[in-house]
Amino acid sequence: MSEQTRLADDVPVREFDYGDVVVYAADLDVAGDPSAEVVGDTVIVVVGDDQYDFELPEHEDARAFIKNGVLTIEVTI
Repeated sequence: MSEQTRLADDVPVREFDYGDVVVYAADLDVAGDPSAEVVGDTVIVVVGDDQYDFELPEHEDARAFIKNGVLTIEVTI
């Protein structure tokens, strides 16, 4: 496990490498209805009026979702 980057100034993104799948996780700690979507090589996260972009490594397939305030991005390499 290593800290990959930050989604925002105070939101670290953790990386978990499982061989053919890499999982990125970030605790957004937000109320409301945040959303995440994969568009090409980018994950777009919208929280209220704020939008954050997270660039993905080269991949075959990727999906992103938010549950209980935790952003999870699963990337198949």
